[in-house]
Amino acid sequence: MSHISYREAVLEAAKRLKKCGVDNPQYDSQELLMSVTNMDRTAYLLHCEEKMEDSLYTAFEKLVKRRANREPLQHILGYTYFWGRKYLVNKNVLIPRQDTEVLVEKALECIRTGDRVLDMCTGSGCIIITLASEKKLSRAVGVDLSPKALEVAKENADRLLADVQWIESDLFQNINLSVQTNLKRNLKSDVQMSIDSNSLYDIIVSNPPYIERNVIDTLSDEVRRFDPLTALDGGEDGLVFYRKITEQSVNYLKTGGWLLYEIGSNQSRQVKDIMSASGYEDIRVVKDLAGLCRVVMGRLKGD
Repeated sequence: MSHISYREAVLEAAKRLKKCGVDNPQYDSQELLMSVTNMDRTAYLLHCEEKMEDSLYTAFEKLVKRRANREPLQHILGYTYFWGRKYLVNKNVLIPRQDTEVLVEKALECIRTGDRVLDMCTGSGCIIITLASEKKLSRAVGVDLSPKALEVAKENADRLLADVQWIESDLFQNINLSVQTNLKRNLKSDVQMSIDSNSLYDIIVSNPPYIERNVIDTLSDEVRRFDPLTALDGGEDGLVFYRKITEQSVNYLKTGGWLLYEIGSNQSRQVKDIMSASGYEDIRVVKDLAGLCRVVMGRLKGD
């Protein structure tokens, strides 16, 4: 039996984590201890003065060392929560953030029963899984270039019983609408509407890489050292994926369909201009709880 109690172990670890620059050392320390002991918060409060077993203390110390090295808490635990659901996460996907729930909230307001929804740059799958779980969709598709990210997304969907199709693709490259796209461009409107109803999407959502390349080295250790670079790097100005996705999206979205983006807080004007130039109207900017611009959304004009 260890000489140290659960509470003392948490306090000692919190001091170490604080010295290493961890933002919420007390919270993180307690979460790591509960992970090792399989306690919930109530059990911890009931047993915190009891002495730890040596094996548990050794396991706890290993996790504390990882967090002191600035490995994200969510990676160490192997999961996080988004929209009230538990998602598996690892080094192959961005950790879902509460800010992204603003994008989900606005998408849910746009979706009607039976809609077809595509999530570009899906990562952990948290956006499309939430939409498919909250609304009755006729088709839900998550797209990502990374096969390892899609493995995580698929496992999350399986665990949460969400009906989502996963496609490995460099943006729209493997989205098989080439025939329908040509018809959409060339046929009369009454035929086009029939094709739209059966093959194009009602909603496209995306939280693409949007960090300016020269800013990445200034990010926190948790992000810079442990998040996948391809999920962060938005090119020299942070806008490369907004341009590519917007330009291509018009061939995959129904007339009147919505395109919704999560954005960096300083990118709203540029993303609005990109969408306007590609034929989007009714373009809106939505702020998050901190008052920062977080979502840009617009509707595709008719021909």
